[in-house]
Amino acid sequence: MATATFDFDDLSPQDQYKLLIGTVVPRPIAWVTTVDAQGRVNAAPFSFFNALCSAPPIVALGLGSRPGGEAKDTPANIAATNAFTVNIVSNDLAEKMNVTATTFAPGIDELREAGLTTVPGTKVPCPRIAEAPAALECRLYMTIPVGEDVIVLGQVVAAHYDERVINVARKHIDPKALDAIARLGGNGYATTRDIFDLARLSVEEWETNHTPNARRPR
Repeated sequence: MATATFDFDDLSPQDQYKLLIGTVVPRPIAWVTTVDAQGRVNAAPFSFFNALCSAPPIVALGLGSRPGGEAKDTPANIAATNAFTVNIVSNDLAEKMNVTATTFAPGIDELREAGLTTVPGTKVPCPRIAEAPAALECRLYMTIPVGEDVIVLGQVVAAHYDERVINVARKHIDPKALDAIARLGGNGYATTRDIFDLARLSVEEWETNHTPNARRPR
């Protein structure tokens, strides 16, 4: 098998970015709502996002800057309020999410342009998107400057779910009902509709069978 190798020291930042977003896939999408110091709401999607640990419950956002290094609205608002809310993008909200990624002029309400509504936060000043199937309210835990960009760690302090996607008693979220989408490279997106189970082997099972468990479609 032939291998193409790239030394990142020899690549432009744009080429490094292209390789990363095409390789680290699928990436979950954080549809982040924030407010500025005057209480004005901003919404924007980010795919450099994931959950990092559960005790305390921490999520991470990788937030870029504008050309020239000026902070975008989301990191600026988080710095001003120490809070943000991550909304999950379901498949039926993909186009509306994409509207909020548009570089509108200052003062334009992205959520209104996309035909979305909000619900006030319960523990943070940021609202959540009412149409989203799930939302995580976060308080700023730590900010890590990286070049002209920033990594933001947020501690989840409240979570909201459409009751159609969760078994409340078991705290079990139905991935098919959540129907989240994910980011690929370029303009690509993926759904989470092709799901299978693969049970983890114990050491004893492996030593007895020496056979990997088979995947089971849901």
